[in-house]
Amino acid sequence: MRARYRIPLNAALAVTAVSAATVAYAAGFEARSFRLRRVTVPVLAPGARPLRVLHVSDIHMVSGQRKKQRWLRSLAGLRPDAVINTGDNLSDPEAVPEVLDALGPLLEFPGAYVFGSNDYYAPRLRNPARYLAERATGRHGLNGNAPARNVPRNPWWELRDAFDDAGWADLTNARGRIKAAGAEIALTGLDDPHIRRDRYDEVAGGPETGADLSLAVVHAPYLRSLDAFTADGYPLILAGHTHGGQLCVPFYGALVTNCDIDPGRVKGLSTHESAGRTSYLHVSAGCGTNRYTPVRFACPPEATLLTLAPRES
Repeated sequence: MRARYRIPLNAALAVTAVSAATVAYAAGFEARSFRLRRVTVPVLAPGARPLRVLHVSDIHMVSGQRKKQRWLRSLAGLRPDAVINTGDNLSDPEAVPEVLDALGPLLEFPGAYVFGSNDYYAPRLRNPARYLAERATGRHGLNGNAPARNVPRNPWWELRDAFDDAGWADLTNARGRIKAAGAEIALTGLDDPHIRRDRYDEVAGGPETGADLSLAVVHAPYLRSLDAFTADGYPLILAGHTHGGQLCVPFYGALVTNCDIDPGRVKGLSTHESAGRTSYLHVSAGCGTNRYTPVRFACPPEATLLTLAPRES
């Protein structure tokens, strides 16, 4: 006769209580616990003056997110030399005015931007467990997703026009230049590889001559983009998209990356190697979430102040 095992009522209630508390913490506290990270990257010529670059990404603004707006506005108090925005500003078609209000003070500084899929398309409800399943089977993230069909579009052109009017460089499969603290920064960017809008052949050729620094910018850090930028000799690549894993395991880290980069480089500063060359890679964990999964665990929302410092001679 098969034995029957029953979970004691007290144990079931305890598990339910812990699960509820975890969700409440992840949604009510950590997802709104904004942090500023500071990172130093030695990429400038010996003897050059350090540059302070604010990297913001994955805002995923939803109408009514007042605390996020106040925090973003407060970042202008850092007085960065330049601002790089690596996309996914929206998670609500009605949130463009709030994004522009939040970024308004930062638009006064030299800057550049690329867009992500959520700037172009409205978010869809999706079971988060699918990310785990796809990662476990190795089926996710090899080439990105095909462009969305029959999905409402976000008014990304309103963001583009406002960023352009502020003088930020549009790096959508394009090159651009900005001047920051007396330095000339040449930038090369790609449209979002996550929806296969990247066209590296349109910007290939490596860093431009005559600039004090060259940077590469992309929303999603897919390996094909990182390989191309690194092989072409860019010293630093900036990206976002991953949300740092969003739901992480304490003392272990991320389970998923939502692209083909390895979990060990899902956020923060690391390096990438390709064709015998090495680039620094900074992946922002971002400061928002998709409106349908408004939780973070062991991965608080963030922006990063990068101090670009001289290399050792």
